Amino acid sequence: MTLTRVDHVMICVPELAPAAETYRRLGFEVHPGGVHPDAGTENAIAFFEADYLELLAIRRGEEPRASAGLVDYLRRGPGLRYIAVQSDDLAADVAAMRARGVDVGEPTDGSRRTPAGQELRWRSARLGDREALPLFFIEHLTPLAERRGTVPRAGQHPNGVLRPERVYLAVSDVGKAAESCARVLGRPVPGVQRGAVIKADMAVFDLGPTGLAVAEPVESGPAAEALSARGPGPFQVLFRTRSMEAAVRWLESHGVPPPARGVRNTGEQAMLVSPREACGVFIGFVGTA
Repeated sequence: MTLTRVDHVMICVPELAPAAETYRRLGFEVHPGGVHPDAGTENAIAFFEADYLELLAIRRGEEPRASAGLVDYLRRGPGLRYIAVQSDDLAADVAAMRARGVDVGEPTDGSRRTPAGQELRWRSARLGDREALPLFFIEHLTPLAERRGTVPRAGQHPNGVLRPERVYLAVSDVGKAAESCARVLGRPVPGVQRGAVIKADMAVFDLGPTGLAVAEPVESGPAAEALSARGPGPFQVLFRTRSMEAAVRWLESHGVPPPARGVRNTGEQAMLVSPREACGVFIGFVGTA
């Protein structure tokens, strides 16, 4: 099995520059990523250890090139649209998914040209219409060291963030969603546990150092709020920080309203920045004091 981690999360926004400033205010080192020539889009990147956060927008004047799905998504406001799962052998993973009955397309080539003119290349495969999960799969053709080198100070963020730890999807039926996710990912169906902070029953799939959780609300809270606002789909990214105090100090000093606090099942303290402060996404922090 070659699905190795959550590679990146894609947060779609109507305008890139204000969104980049929003995430800098949250303590992320965000830098221009470049353009996707054939898609009419541009992005900005916050790079971590081997994964990243992507802010994606349609370039001004390029609306006809953008996909109808992206245009429709943005009509409802910004938010977390897709989760990219990294593969070390995309052709093999696509073949394995099809053997499990998964509707998935052929791998296609993709590229992005950075502001410095460097071309970054990858292959990706998307799930078909019969699959409801907001996932796609990516195999990078440009080595990690070269990709990290496209931004200054990769992995160094004022909020102390080291990497994304888990991404959460709001669902209406955790059992069915877990079965669907297990079939797509080729993983066993995990047991259901109570998410104390998001107020939901959740099933968590481990993908290397990262996790993917499907979460059904059980009471008022972040998962219920997300499901009501936008329907099923990804709504939260939880980041591991080297220092919760550093994250708190940065947020306070930059005028971010106090995040909601909670205690994870692990006993660790966690806090959540609301979607109003993070382009339609719950942004979580967890770590040592």
